Amino acid sequence: MDISDIRILSAGTALPGHPIDNAALARRFRMDSVWEQWVDAFVGTRSRHLSVDLQTGEVRQTLADLAVTAGHRALAGAGIDGADIDLVVMGTATPDTLMPATVNVVADRLGIDGVPTYQLQSGCAGAVQALDVARHMLWAGGSRTALVLAGDVSTKYFDLDLDLRKLPPAELVNVVLFGDGAGAAVLTSDPVPGSTALRGLLNRLTGKDRAPGHVLDWFGPADRLSERPGAREDFKAIEQHVPAMAAEVLAELLDRLAWRPTDVDYLLPPQLSGRMTARIVEQLALPVATEISCVEETGNNGNALPFLQLERVLAKMAPGDRALGIAIESSKWIKSGFALERV
Repeated sequence: MDISDIRILSAGTALPGHPIDNAALARRFRMDSVWEQWVDAFVGTRSRHLSVDLQTGEVRQTLADLAVTAGHRALAGAGIDGADIDLVVMGTATPDTLMPATVNVVADRLGIDGVPTYQLQSGCAGAVQALDVARHMLWAGGSRTALVLAGDVSTKYFDLDLDLRKLPPAELVNVVLFGDGAGAAVLTSDPVPGSTALRGLLNRLTGKDRAPGHVLDWFGPADRLSERPGAREDFKAIEQHVPAMAAEVLAELLDRLAWRPTDVDYLLPPQLSGRMTARIVEQLALPVATEISCVEETGNNGNALPFLQLERVLAKMAPGDRALGIAIESSKWIKSGFALERV
């Protein structure tokens, strides 16, 4: 069996609560209509789903809660249950706890036991990295069916007492960019008719001698009163580097697979924000590809996004269709992407 024979049977996703639009954020943080216009013009994200109640600060859904829902939906889509899973891999930047690993909490709640489990600590490339680990382990033998999970609950970093009117734009953008969510996919080494083959995958660190573009801190009892923010982002650096890195991923995947730009029927571009996605899609210039994007409605929910896109594209692909997905991680500059073909 060739590694490109690994198949994706299904995908499922979960988002917490109702969408929160920019007007609701403006009311909560006492911002005016000019701020809303700024968000629309420069960020392009209209809504997001939050696991934290904006009024009370109560956490309504954990990452494990969302991943269990996504996992159930993926298993149902594949026509199997937890007892049929031989391997579980999860990618996240925001696990619920350091221990136990969130992947194991999710596996337990899905009725999965006695199998290898892995949790990868990673930003926006984590979903692709989890797919990479799963496909290699399936290809190596010993496991036939894998559940791959990915997601993030970024709003645990929200400070609801912030006065946004005092923040510089570089910090203000973080409040409107992010949302929460989780996704799951079922992979198999069996040649299931009508399934989608994972034809290629790219996962490469390119951050040598480059400052991080995004930092999330862990706060323990010794440093929880630190005045530094838990989340920091160099949005200017991200704007500068992500489009170029996305183009490099596209070029390398096409070359590796001997695909022409006109062979790509669907493009799953990076999902930092609505405006950034539009810029990247225009630059990639795939002549016949249909764009599969959701960030304007879901917000940037990190590792959930590739699976939100995957769920949508699997519902659209016909036999012979090809799709390319790209995810760029700015924390230490990781290029990742994957290629699909409906067989």
